Amino acid sequence: MTDSTASPTDPAPTDASPATGPEPTPTVIELDSPPDLTPMLAKVAAGALPLPGRGGSKGDRTLPDTTVVLHDATVDLDHLASYAEVCGFRLGSTLPPTYLHMLGFPLSVQLMTREDFPFGLMGMVHVANRITQHRPVGIDEALELTASVTNLRPHPKGQQMDNVVVATAGGVPVWESTSTYLKRGSGADEAASGSNVDVEVATLPLTGLWRVPGDIGRRYGAVSGDRNPIHMSGLTAKAFGFPKAIAHGMWTKARALAGLEGGIPAACEIDVAFKLPLLLPRTVEYATQRTDGGWAFGVRSRDGKPHLAGTVTPRA
Repeated sequence: MTDSTASPTDPAPTDASPATGPEPTPTVIELDSPPDLTPMLAKVAAGALPLPGRGGSKGDRTLPDTTVVLHDATVDLDHLASYAEVCGFRLGSTLPPTYLHMLGFPLSVQLMTREDFPFGLMGMVHVANRITQHRPVGIDEALELTASVTNLRPHPKGQQMDNVVVATAGGVPVWESTSTYLKRGSGADEAASGSNVDVEVATLPLTGLWRVPGDIGRRYGAVSGDRNPIHMSGLTAKAFGFPKAIAHGMWTKARALAGLEGGIPAACEIDVAFKLPLLLPRTVEYATQRTDGGWAFGVRSRDGKPHLAGTVTPRA
């Protein structure tokens, strides 16, 4: 998976219109512990995933009706401390709004590396992420996490789909995340892009400069488990068409929210669109502006080109 719409490597074109066919059979996978990312990501790196259309009739683009459920998910406080250090959050009695992505990510990868998933994971582009925080989540709460992939639809540059993770406490949703991924190919010009974020990053007031070190991809990868080669080193990134390693999009989102700590509403929606890749190392501008009870924010290059655009919107 790639965290920018500006991926230099375009996979073979795919049909922009999802094929219609028989409804997939619902499947629920119940887990008592998180799945191990290592063999799943090794499978991705080895190119062992099914090609588009494999596992069904040629050209079949039907997403499987599969849900992964993780029962009794709890927070490892040492892991939380490492995450907070890498992303710039302060430790407190509630979780950073992006932290539960760490617990949901292995469930998402399990879904997208199954034999019935119709696309290869390598080369998919993470174009947007929306987090809905219904209330702050305590660091000692036991949660149930569910993950699914849904809403396959056209995109101007191919097809897009949503990876949805929901955290519940006592059967009540407390946190939700929708990550939109693009599979490049033949697009539909009239289709909507993956994000509704409407922020002109170049004109936001400058808040500060980030000096993003060259090892941030490895450090965030160690915490998140997302050791995609494009984030690990310049050498491995070049194999996928990037001149240097790039920062994870979800690290950039988390680092931006850490700058708003103390000003984020207890109940809110946090939307971001991932723009140009953030090549490492790099000094970038962090820009923020107060809105009606929330924020507009962005990360841009020194000459104003956007890496990330985002909004924080309070919920009633």
